[in-house]
Amino acid sequence: MKLENLVKGLDVLEVKGDLQREIGGVQIDSRRITDDDLFIAVTGTVANGHNYISKAIENGAVAVLCEVIPADIAEDITYIKVENTEQMVGQVATTFYGNPTEKLKLVGVTGTNGKTTIATVLYEMFRRMGHKAGLLSTVVNYIDGEAIPTEHTTPDPITLNALLARMVEAGCEYAFMEVSSHSVVQNRIGGLKFAGGLFTNITRDHLDYHKTFDNYIKAKKQFFDNLPVEAFAVTNIDDKNGMVMMQNTKAQVKTYSVHSPADFRAKIVECHFEGMYLEINGKEVGVQFIGKFNVSNLLAVYGAAIMLGKDEHEVLVALSAMKPVNGRFEALRSPSGYTAIVDYAHTPDALENVLNAIHGVLNGKGQVITVCGAGGNRDKGKRPLMAREAVKQSDKVIITSDNPRFEEPQDIINDMLAGLDDEQMKKVIAIADRRQAIKTACLIAQQGDVILIAGKGHEDYQDIKGVKYHFDDKEEVKACF
Repeated sequence: MKLENLVKGLDVLEVKGDLQREIGGVQIDSRRITDDDLFIAVTGTVANGHNYISKAIENGAVAVLCEVIPADIAEDITYIKVENTEQMVGQVATTFYGNPTEKLKLVGVTGTNGKTTIATVLYEMFRRMGHKAGLLSTVVNYIDGEAIPTEHTTPDPITLNALLARMVEAGCEYAFMEVSSHSVVQNRIGGLKFAGGLFTNITRDHLDYHKTFDNYIKAKKQFFDNLPVEAFAVTNIDDKNGMVMMQNTKAQVKTYSVHSPADFRAKIVECHFEGMYLEINGKEVGVQFIGKFNVSNLLAVYGAAIMLGKDEHEVLVALSAMKPVNGRFEALRSPSGYTAIVDYAHTPDALENVLNAIHGVLNGKGQVITVCGAGGNRDKGKRPLMAREAVKQSDKVIITSDNPRFEEPQDIINDMLAGLDDEQMKKVIAIADRRQAIKTACLIAQQGDVILIAGKGHEDYQDIKGVKYHFDDKEEVKACF
């Protein structure tokens, strides 16, 4: 693509060099630069791209989009100066990849909990209905049936547009995407056109990055503020911030609820560890999911499908065939008669939801043993809250390691234990080795009991001192069985 066409529409402050040259690719990482690429120097949170301009040129870049043109400019290189490169990356990437979101319907899912389940179930449902579809999620990305490994909940704008362009090329009509708060603040979704947005809920998370809960709410809300007038926005009014998210949106707003009158309404008729019978907008349907939080997730899926023009009966039939997402409330039955639940819950609210769901099925006829920890180098404030939540709803709690990253596991455990009083401590044992913690829970469990192993879900590794060691909660549980 000609450089002139690529930067058309940008608020360009200064140009040095030729705008007529052909550009072969766009990159924000100088290490990925190949011949004839445009390098965008982004002033990031970790590294400043302006420090790598010479490296990018050395690797083959022929043009640089930057906020400051270097004093020592290279010969035969085009420099384009703008005020804020971070805000331009999405727009440039979208243009370079041919505006993929103009050619398919993109639906974004944002909130603290439920994003992966909702996006994945929508992707599976629409493929079941005969459509080619794409998925961008925390667990894995899909281009129709082709799995692409994922590194972040929402990739950088260039990776994102490259994936969306491949979806268009593969004939996808729809794409379903998790939208993280980081991606909104960092303009990773800039330039994308959304057909719709879904809000799940918002509770304390990522305060290591956003600093305050108010900033976190604003980041989520910004996604809805930016939706176009022809889009839809489906929100959970059971969350007190559900309508706050919709205050400034131009999109058509619809609501869903388990407790109040709403456009999309559901109630639980019956519940087992194998699934639930629900009533959704007056129609009964059996689903293979468990817990009130999953009723909310399925309502969001139902609402999105209806807003995308699908027939209500067809949506309910498809919902009944959907299976839980890998590592989200996965129930494993032991030969000796107890149940282990593996779940990704890593916030106090998510832990509360999962434990509520377990008690809803147990109905007092068995003990609950919870194995949980907290991630290192993340929001420390939630650690004591998670310990309290686990103790409140469990008969026995084993506090252990999650992904300690660059912290000492025992320090994280101590932060969790600091939230408990002497009486609560009577229920708790601390075992830093996660494998031993899971084994201990399995040894304690009796017939009819439930073990909740929380925090890692789909993850098949432990992140320790910068190295990812293979570790899978489900594999560990099955070995115990």
